[in-house]
Amino acid sequence: MTVMEPFGARLRRAMDERGPLCVGIDPHASLLAEWGLNDDVAGLERFSRTVVEAMADRVAVLKPQSAFFERFGSRGVAVLETSVQEARAAGALVVMDAKRGDIGSTMAAYAESFLHKDAPLFSDALTVSPYLGYGSLKPAVDLARESGAGLFVLALTSNPEGGEVQHAVRGDGRSVGATMLAHLAAENAGEEPLGSFGAVVGATLGDLSSYDLGINGPLLAPGIGAQGATPADLPGVFGAALRNVVPNVSRGVLRHGPDVAALRTAADRFAVEIRTVVTAS
Repeated sequence: MTVMEPFGARLRRAMDERGPLCVGIDPHASLLAEWGLNDDVAGLERFSRTVVEAMADRVAVLKPQSAFFERFGSRGVAVLETSVQEARAAGALVVMDAKRGDIGSTMAAYAESFLHKDAPLFSDALTVSPYLGYGSLKPAVDLARESGAGLFVLALTSNPEGGEVQHAVRGDGRSVGATMLAHLAAENAGEEPLGSFGAVVGATLGDLSSYDLGINGPLLAPGIGAQGATPADLPGVFGAALRNVVPNVSRGVLRHGPDVAALRTAADRFAVEIRTVVTAS
């Protein structure tokens, strides 16, 4: 059996060659309307195909939000399957933004849906929620290792509500978010050039110098664009971990559709700004 090169190694190469930009595929109803599309499966398919056509041959990562496909039922999931397969075929890595989290056999089933090499929705990485305890993610961790895929674990998210859980302090004096980062550092220990188990850390959070972001893995950073963060904010948030940051822009690029050239121009602008910031730091 051919074993796929680990996600961390593939991601490091893609970031070095294409830049670290991640563009979301978020076909929510208001954005479909802005594109002049109906809020139906045909509109969903046109939107997704256009984003893949515009982005998959130039950005390191595409990140479809599965909920916006699932809301259309089986036909929406079929569109998602096609989008994932076409994006990967064009050279982009796909991070499935599904934020799955459960225990035991249910977590294993979620992992098989997105991380098994023969699954129709096989993705290069999956976002997961550890808030049933980090150990609950073990089936996903194990299958990711086996298949050469990766995980992005919710650690310090950009939504304001996240702090009531993630900044809560445990009995040992360490916050919940810091505990998740420590688990990821352990998963990635000794991996070169980059571990495959990353954290989701919001680009809008300001100074995070009190947290150890040096997990030897990627840091998926939502919040650039519509949520208010800019590429110039990244060094102040991520410090010495900046080179491993995968900045995510969704609406800041997608609002320029449905014109393919305009989407590419917007993505290229963000990519240049991000590369400039990373190079200068």
